[in-house]
Amino acid sequence: MGKIKRKRPRRGSLQYWPRKRAKRIYPRIRNWPHKKDTKLLGFAGYKAGMTSVIFVDNRPKSSTKGEEIKKPVTIIEVPPLKAIAIKLYGKSYNGLKILGEVWAEKLDKEIARKLTLPKKRKTTLANLKEKLSDAEEIRVLACTQPKLTGFGKKKPEIMEFAIGGEDVKAQFEYASSILSKEILVSDVFKEGELLDIHAITIGKGFQGVIKRFGIRLQSHKAEKGRRKLATLGPWTPKHVPWWTPQAEQMGFRTRTEYNKQLLKIGKSKETPITPKSGLSHYGKVKSQYVLVAGSVPGPKKRLIRFTHAMRPKKGAHTQPPEITHISLGAQN
Repeated sequence: MGKIKRKRPRRGSLQYWPRKRAKRIYPRIRNWPHKKDTKLLGFAGYKAGMTSVIFVDNRPKSSTKGEEIKKPVTIIEVPPLKAIAIKLYGKSYNGLKILGEVWAEKLDKEIARKLTLPKKRKTTLANLKEKLSDAEEIRVLACTQPKLTGFGKKKPEIMEFAIGGEDVKAQFEYASSILSKEILVSDVFKEGELLDIHAITIGKGFQGVIKRFGIRLQSHKAEKGRRKLATLGPWTPKHVPWWTPQAEQMGFRTRTEYNKQLLKIGKSKETPITPKSGLSHYGKVKSQYVLVAGSVPGPKKRLIRFTHAMRPKKGAHTQPPEITHISLGAQN
């Protein structure tokens, strides 16, 4: 009997090209979902680790409906965000352009670790309100508060968040109301909701074609080694095609995972999530946290951004399940 030849798709999808390093350690969101509610369309937190939960399956078409099932979950610590600025954007031939911005009067001293703080405020909310007729979109500049987490980071991350709703005036009033105030994850999301996860994957450094693309090893009689590509292309034209697998950087790329369910929003004081020994390579979860079903890209302590689902599944069940047990044993 001859050897069975197994086939599989190549690794390294050409959908993501060029395969290069991300520019910064936390992702940039280019497209925001549309929501009728006037609130922030996203949030951010730090990946703490993984554990497992047991919950009652409440999906109507599930074969295990009404039974207790076990599922792996990711723990993301979500200390409150703080709104530090409001930005107005208007239409132009090259997309959105900034019309003006106003900063909060009191800023935390930790923000000086990230950027140079302005000494005088040139614009006020009243000046910004005069430009609302030309505005197309209002966004909020918010910073994280890593000092409230368990791993001792001080330098915050600063990022933009879009606001839901179609009325620019309502967006501006909402942004003005939260300026220089803390925003909780429960103000933005509800338990059972579907999320889109945006993160930077784990970096693996410079790797060859075997690990990077899953190329099959050459025969032991190969002249130039077994872990190399057999050919880079034809002699004529003398050009290496862009889709040819080659050794280069692997990992540390911006990726988005769609439709992850938010199972629980908890507080560490009310419902502890940290084992006695602490989470490995992280420490203790001290502030609020969320449990997201399944895995999430990136290593521990990395900032994870999540938004409302851009393309939710039709008929997806978004009722929060009843969690009966959260494992506090040895966790990853």
